[in-house]
Amino acid sequence: MIKVEGLHKSYRMGTSALHVLKGIDLDIKAGEMVSIMGSSGSGKSTLLNILGILDGHDRGDYFLDNIKIQKMNETQAARFRNNYIGFIFQSFNLISFKNAMENVALPLYYKNISRKKRNQKALEYLERLGLKEWANHLPSELSGGQKQRIAIARALISEPKVILADEPTGALDTQTSYEVMDILQEVNKMGITVIIVTHEDDIAHRTQRIIRLRDGIIEMNKKNGHFQAAASSEVFSTT
Repeated sequence: MIKVEGLHKSYRMGTSALHVLKGIDLDIKAGEMVSIMGSSGSGKSTLLNILGILDGHDRGDYFLDNIKIQKMNETQAARFRNNYIGFIFQSFNLISFKNAMENVALPLYYKNISRKKRNQKALEYLERLGLKEWANHLPSELSGGQKQRIAIARALISEPKVILADEPTGALDTQTSYEVMDILQEVNKMGITVIIVTHEDDIAHRTQRIIRLRDGIIEMNKKNGHFQAAASSEVFSTT
């Protein structure tokens, strides 16, 4: 699903350059669930932004579903992201003045789907995540766990091939974090590739493979011998 070869990324810092990624080679197969770890400044968020086509790279090649990702304008990048990638963020990134249903439905707006159809589909996803009764509530009226479930529903509604999650449990308590990971594992069982950036060992141990970055290079890339499966098969109902 994802292949990266010799990936480099630098940022200009005044008259000098900060070399963040220093020749990353990486393969992630369709249907895998992997975590990317590393200390602050290791390059993990930069790598995730490039994989999500939110940022470009300087050198090297990036293939997504066998398509070579090259420089795109914002319109092209947005269209590609909407067709292939769903995003989940630590800060949820919900629109404060839109209710839960409208937040979930938003990606379908960019696919020119009618309001009636996109709201209907949004309600279906909210129901699958146990939040249908909260459809008309604003984000300010919801708990952190509820906000993240809404963010997950929004990420899934476009039926992406890849979910990119940047510290999806970073703003949550331990129990809610495990519930969110249960949901993401169930999403992965649907055949969706899931890539999680995290600094938490217990969250990383809920994925099949751990990739660890240090100073812009991969220092560890191996299957997770402590992999923990989802606690329940009913956290994300498909009925």
